[in-house]
Amino acid sequence: MSTAPAWLEYDRAHVWHPYSTLVDPPPVFPVVSARGTRIRLADGRELIDGMASWWSAIHGYNHPVLNAAVSTQLDAMAHVMFGGLTHEGGVELARRLIELTPAGLEHVFFADSGSVAVEVAIKMALQYRAARGERRRRLLTIRGGYYGDTFGAMAVCDPVTGMHSLFTDVLPQHVFAPRPDIAYRDDWDERDFEPFQALVEQHGKDIAAVILEPVVQAAGGMWFYHPRYLAAVRELCDEHGLVLIADEIATGFGRSGELFGCNHAGVAPDIMCVGKALTGGYMTLAATLATAEVAHTIGRGDPGVFMHGPTFMANPLACACARANIELLLESDWRTNIKRIEAALVAGLAPCADLRQVRDVRVLGAIGVVEMEAPMNMHEAPHAFIERGVWVRPFGRLVYVMPPYIINDDDLRTLTAAIVEVTSVCPDTD
Repeated sequence: MSTAPAWLEYDRAHVWHPYSTLVDPPPVFPVVSARGTRIRLADGRELIDGMASWWSAIHGYNHPVLNAAVSTQLDAMAHVMFGGLTHEGGVELARRLIELTPAGLEHVFFADSGSVAVEVAIKMALQYRAARGERRRRLLTIRGGYYGDTFGAMAVCDPVTGMHSLFTDVLPQHVFAPRPDIAYRDDWDERDFEPFQALVEQHGKDIAAVILEPVVQAAGGMWFYHPRYLAAVRELCDEHGLVLIADEIATGFGRSGELFGCNHAGVAPDIMCVGKALTGGYMTLAATLATAEVAHTIGRGDPGVFMHGPTFMANPLACACARANIELLLESDWRTNIKRIEAALVAGLAPCADLRQVRDVRVLGAIGVVEMEAPMNMHEAPHAFIERGVWVRPFGRLVYVMPPYIINDDDLRTLTAAIVEVTSVCPDTD
């Protein structure tokens, strides 16, 4: 007798899931509850979560502190529009973000998702240029990046290996430098930066801003590049008067071993986007921070206001949850904890490096990546992981984990052992 809920078949027939199809869709698994690092399926099986719900649930699920923050706020108000109104929770969250992020980011614009935060950042850069009377409208970025699925964000994702080549003809055409070759822990060579520098010198007068994922390129390839590259970008932006946008949506709040990716290079961007882990995975919220130079220039230009305003901007429930989530992180010894996770991922994933079907194994902070020679079969791989009691969702050739920070050592060993086993039985591409 099947233990699948009756609604699962309706899901398969009518509900679109991310990056999926309604024609022979890959499997989805019905969840009935989640607590700590465990996801419980409808058939009673419990899975160790290796994904932290796309890297957001850093404190795990059903955390009493975060539950209490939402419950308390709910008694006061669930939502109120941010146009013409304000509330203490939003103001205090803005204050905390300004305190924590790199120096100079003094103004906060709340959004309702990471992709929208990137859209806001791009619009800020373009409106800043317009307010200065400049016609700089192109962006410069590096290949291998991913910034979201909305149109402005898609336009700066990798145009060849990214997920949005279908839309190339209708997207703004920006400038792409080669992906940095030198890995995070390798010896730095200035020649790695020369192609980027050449593009700035060639297109500098047309470029409104540079947008990068600092040090960690996430969904575009899970690549960790050398911090000196990011520092060189900052120096070049200063030299040529370019706005630097840092997309910290995946890297923010400790994931890479620093509180923010920019901290690896000791740089401060002009605009920064945060999201994902901001609320600990409880609800959607993001923010775009900007310097006074950017914000005040926009305010002095035509039309004198920044042209954006999400309906659920600074949602009080989300702001309350974000404040509690940030304090929970900062009150912990998060840096030592991330190093513990990093060491376990290095040790646990090491056997994968000996497999012929594996191209590379890399770890930074609480991010572990096994890059395969060929894409994983998404009709089979999820079942293989679930059979081993873990939730890992590969993407293309990447088998990666970003577990909740509360994961214990035993669960980490189970998680990495499952990855070794599943990748071991993948077909040898030779």
